[in-house]
Amino acid sequence: MGKGGEGCGKGEMITSRPTADPDVFPAWAKDIQECEKRYQVNKKLGLSSAEVENRRKIYGYNELEKHEGQSIWSLILEQFNDTLVRILLVAAVVSFVLAWYDGEEGGEMEITAFVEPLVIFLILIVNAFVGVWQENNAEKALEALKEIQSEQATVIRDGVKIPNLPAKELVPGDIIELKVGDKVPADMRVLELVSSTLRVEQGSLTGESEAVNKTNKLVNEDADIQGKRSMVFAGTTVVNGNCFCLVTQIGMETEIGKVHAQIHVAAQSEEDTPLKKKLNEFGEVLTMIIGVVCVFVWLINVKYFLSWEFVDGWPRNFKFSFEKCTYYFEIAVALAVAAIPEGLPAVITTCLALGTRKMAQKNALVRKLPSVETLGCTTVICSDKTGTLTTNQMAVAKLVAMGGDAGTLRSFRVDGTTYNPSDGKIHDWPSGGMDANLQTIAKIAAICNDAGVTHSDNKFVAHGMPTEAAIKVLVEKMGLPKGSLSGGSAGSDILRCCQWWNEYERRIATLEFDRDRKSMGVIVNSKSGRRSLLVKGAVENLLERSSKMQLCDGSVVPLDQNSRNLVSCALQDVSSCQLRCLGFAYKDELPEFETYDGGDDHPAHDLLLDPSNYSSIESNLTFVGLVGLRDPPREEVHQAIVDCKAAGIRVMVITGDNKDTAEAICREIGVFGPTEDISSNSLIGKEFMELLDKKAHLRQSGGLLFSRAEPRHKQEIVRLLKEDGEVVAMTGDGVNDAPALKLADIGIAMGIAGTEVAKEASDMVLADDNFSTIVAAIGEGRSIYDNMKAFIRWTTCNSIGIQSSRQGHHEEASSQK
Repeated sequence: MGKGGEGCGKGEMITSRPTADPDVFPAWAKDIQECEKRYQVNKKLGLSSAEVENRRKIYGYNELEKHEGQSIWSLILEQFNDTLVRILLVAAVVSFVLAWYDGEEGGEMEITAFVEPLVIFLILIVNAFVGVWQENNAEKALEALKEIQSEQATVIRDGVKIPNLPAKELVPGDIIELKVGDKVPADMRVLELVSSTLRVEQGSLTGESEAVNKTNKLVNEDADIQGKRSMVFAGTTVVNGNCFCLVTQIGMETEIGKVHAQIHVAAQSEEDTPLKKKLNEFGEVLTMIIGVVCVFVWLINVKYFLSWEFVDGWPRNFKFSFEKCTYYFEIAVALAVAAIPEGLPAVITTCLALGTRKMAQKNALVRKLPSVETLGCTTVICSDKTGTLTTNQMAVAKLVAMGGDAGTLRSFRVDGTTYNPSDGKIHDWPSGGMDANLQTIAKIAAICNDAGVTHSDNKFVAHGMPTEAAIKVLVEKMGLPKGSLSGGSAGSDILRCCQWWNEYERRIATLEFDRDRKSMGVIVNSKSGRRSLLVKGAVENLLERSSKMQLCDGSVVPLDQNSRNLVSCALQDVSSCQLRCLGFAYKDELPEFETYDGGDDHPAHDLLLDPSNYSSIESNLTFVGLVGLRDPPREEVHQAIVDCKAAGIRVMVITGDNKDTAEAICREIGVFGPTEDISSNSLIGKEFMELLDKKAHLRQSGGLLFSRAEPRHKQEIVRLLKEDGEVVAMTGDGVNDAPALKLADIGIAMGIAGTEVAKEASDMVLADDNFSTIVAAIGEGRSIYDNMKAFIRWTTCNSIGIQSSRQGHHEEASSQK
């Protein structure tokens, strides 16, 4: 094959070009050679400049479409597409004409006569202005989506590596290099792993709570987004590793482009709020009543302007007074105008504005006024899990250490749901402080770790792998060995204990994690000059490579079959709670590294350059303990779920995360009972989409869970609920939640953990990311909704009273005439 696929002649049909349609060619399910052939590219050389230009003519630029918004005039006219507003507009015009007519007839124009129509006009203008302003903000979600796209990429073209190429210039077939920290510029097929492992943080797109390991091996053709492990997606971030990828989709064909399209469609199909629908119905009924009253008033006064005599039983000699006919018509119209509650829009706007202020005091920031009353009508809350019901911060929940002999283990429950080391404590901690076994666990957790934690804007943020950050927080909760606080330079640091351990034993080499041995190791040099290997990884793999175990007093004994079974049972017990488990082990006998200090010229350095040697180095280990980690639920969520059920609001959880993990969280927060049979209440997104009667499933009593849900699944669930007459509130924080947030009757985004895309697509933002704030806001919304209904009744009755008063006044004036 020629450089950049130059063998493609000009005479070939356009269909021979590589397709960007994954339905036609699912690159994730094809091997590397087939992908190269399909996209007509050599991964070493990349595309030629000429081929890039040819493909750009076909596929365009790698950017999201910019949808033209409505013109300002169409937005203004749209604000008057409301029954009550049209009635008020007609009433204002009629009032103005009557005031003018009375002034002409009386010979003197009174300014006060024009106050009523001018006030109505002013109210309508203000309402139209507010409506236009809100509509103008609708496209901001799409703009926010563009901001998460990568701006630059490292590309191979014409056999040359081009750094910092504008990402919008990419075309299908381009070869891209990705490194740690890079934001993925397009949807791409992984061709080659340079590092032993590649991890990508794609939770905002898929809802997964952990970074995902990627591979260059093919996966099933019908895999969902989460299952496409050989693909990296635009807008996600590389957190570990280095690789080369093949661009398969760009622009609107990427997964994030599909989200963009779904948000746009949802924005175009926004419906009236429940209150507006009822006001329209009220306006239609009011119009009919006013019309009947007008005709009735005019007809009962017909004798004053139309009279006749009966001759031989037949009416004769008709007399008609045009002046009196006009006069009584004016009376009828005046009564109709009096019956219209012209102050209603102003009061509704004022009520909503005051409600917005009250909700802001409760950390619920309302972005659109009508959403205040929509909250009061909410019947179903569809909630994302990761970052909404949970903290989206990994935390250690259980620590298992060795006992005093080979037949015992110790288990410690660990509190805390954030990366704040002061959040929570370790229960049943030894009163005398850490024994030798616990010290070894703390040392391995602190040193065999590349993560960090910082404090900014009143929150603790993890840097690096969330699981590693959580383990460092555990080390801080464990504290330091007795007598160790006198030294060290990290007395005020957030991770002062971890820093102390890193000063106590200095890391001189790293054995990177890989998916085969599923562990990471570091070689350290202690202050005494002794070399040790510290390892953490999958418990099963460490047990296989361990031959000894350390007891609580520091003594080392053989790891026999009974001890292995004991640790395996502890692992099964921790895993049954849907906790992610990591084990710790070490090795002191390192003859090859006795004099190694990290230098390139040492013979042992060559061993570290080849990852295939890592398994043999990490053999004959001494096992010391394990931890169970999870993305914990927010503390306030359980009570909020109880309050929702008491208020008659159903809660459905829709997440992109693993089914077992999601079910465990749902049981813990009260969506499901501890022993409830949820076989029919818990489905993955793909299973739900295959159901023949989806609405019947959504009507089931009790809570519902949809796991491994893609953005289109979430949007479909919301759409079906709305079609079934439910008023739907959708909560979320990620890009994958944005289409459903936009389509829901009220979208609620997380203010702290939420992406800008989710915030801009929402109607309300939770400043404290507190799920219980939603329940409080719904209570406030119901109060506002009830108050507005009461005012509508009052103003209607008041208008009828005014109408009766005016009728009497006109009858008195008529008798005087």
